[in-house]
Amino acid sequence: MKRHIKKLYRLKRGEICSRLKDFETLWLESDDEKKFEELAFCILTPQTKAKVSWEAIERLKEQGLLFKGNAEQIVKGLFDVRFKNNKAKYIENARKFFTKNGKICMKAALKQWNDDVYTCREWLVQNIRGIGYKEASHFLRNIGFGEKVAILDRHILKNLKQLRIIKEIPKSISRTRYLQIEEDMKDYAEDIDIPLAHLDLLFWYKETGEIFK
Repeated sequence: MKRHIKKLYRLKRGEICSRLKDFETLWLESDDEKKFEELAFCILTPQTKAKVSWEAIERLKEQGLLFKGNAEQIVKGLFDVRFKNNKAKYIENARKFFTKNGKICMKAALKQWNDDVYTCREWLVQNIRGIGYKEASHFLRNIGFGEKVAILDRHILKNLKQLRIIKEIPKSISRTRYLQIEEDMKDYAEDIDIPLAHLDLLFWYKETGEIFK
């Protein structure tokens, strides 16, 4: 299994590096609305496929609802998203949380942590409804801060079980358990000399056949 993972990494390393560079560029060059799109996307992803979630974000943007609509309006664009009523409320609440003087202010709010990704993640989990450790890690990775955190979604957990890093896929993950699995994944990444963020996308590719987000 280890040999297979390393062989696959050699084949996909260039694409993975390119995708992670895209995420870094988003932080450096995009406006705050683009960053909020990534947060809203991550709010939608629990129990909904990533591509379906992103298509919903694109639809909300086209309809002018992502930045202006209330929950009742937003939910109409989430027809293929699970738990759409709650997630529409979460998006509206998150938008209000990051709005200052009528504008989305993501970068200023996140910069207060001085690149301390772990403290920033805790802050997101504590303050943004609909965001747990997986979603917060996913968001931070998608805006260029994914080097030290693991996105423990079903694809990653399936691979960790196959590699016997975890005994079983948990039905729910407490904070303590999440951080322990994250540490175990870091140890494995170091053991096979593949950066953690690269390993995450590699597992995603292995399960889905593509490198998405």
